[in-house]
Amino acid sequence: MNVAIVGASGAVGQEFLRVLAERDFPIDNLLLFGSTRSAGTKYTFRGKEYTVKLLQHNDDFKDVDIAFTSAGAGTSKEFAADITKYGAVMIDNSSAFRMDDEVPLVVPECNAKDALTRPRGIIANPNCTTIMMVVALQAIENLSHIKRVHVASYQAASGAGQAAMDELVEQYRQVLAGQPVTVNKFAYQLAFNVIPQIDVFQDNGYTKEEMKMYNETRKIMHSDVLTSATCVRVPSLRSHSEAIWVETEQPLDIDTVKQAISGGDGLVLMDNPEKKEYPMPLFLAGKDPVYVGRIRKDLANPNGLTLWLVSDQIRKGAALNAVQIAEYLIKVGDVK
Repeated sequence: MNVAIVGASGAVGQEFLRVLAERDFPIDNLLLFGSTRSAGTKYTFRGKEYTVKLLQHNDDFKDVDIAFTSAGAGTSKEFAADITKYGAVMIDNSSAFRMDDEVPLVVPECNAKDALTRPRGIIANPNCTTIMMVVALQAIENLSHIKRVHVASYQAASGAGQAAMDELVEQYRQVLAGQPVTVNKFAYQLAFNVIPQIDVFQDNGYTKEEMKMYNETRKIMHSDVLTSATCVRVPSLRSHSEAIWVETEQPLDIDTVKQAISGGDGLVLMDNPEKKEYPMPLFLAGKDPVYVGRIRKDLANPNGLTLWLVSDQIRKGAALNAVQIAEYLIKVGDVK
């Protein structure tokens, strides 16, 4: 298997290397690509050193089987034809193709088979907040159709990349030292603060991040489900959290829901209020599953329930989900 990573020096690109190594992904040849800023950088993978090549419009992808891309929507759009023209499967982590009718939007726990139909040779990785949510929703959908979802996300600095994480750490240091605070990655200081804006505002008052959750959930689940989101940046380093309210067609017994979550693909039930056991980002960074707790009846809706979940959005919300897509394609023999 010949594998390429585009955007190898970024936070997700680095996570690709870790996930591929940990899961013993079958790789005969590995190619790393990046911008002029990262070209020439060297990384070690499975004991061998690799140099990041400059991404160019040429035939570098001629023998590539699978290309993981995480270099931004603009780069994905510009180089998609170069990446796919010789038959490589492009698994794209940007927002470039998510709502393209000819590009499947895939979370393997929900709709793995969609990856088999890809007219453009591209498979899109959903937004990280959507991925972690639909993994949990799928277990509930299997019990009763979900009509509506309300969700408030609490998103770590890592959602904006390594530079944002570094800035948050520096802001904490500056505040505690009584120094002026550096603000570059977010609209406001994030340290000791929360910011109720992720991405740009749309005409309807929702942000682009919030509308991604609305649109992507429907496409992944092949559903008419209505999702209303409020996405908030919080001053934690890594792993996103979500408070979710779900309305199903039929009322569900909480014990039944807990059993479904406990047995759900990619899910871990962490719900023991008596012992103060529930998911928290501080303790779950670097882990693969979506952790779910605080499952209870919605007091405002007889057909409703509410839950809390946490997942490492760089792993399951990005690199791991893409690698799982590739693993599925290999399993069913659908790679050139």
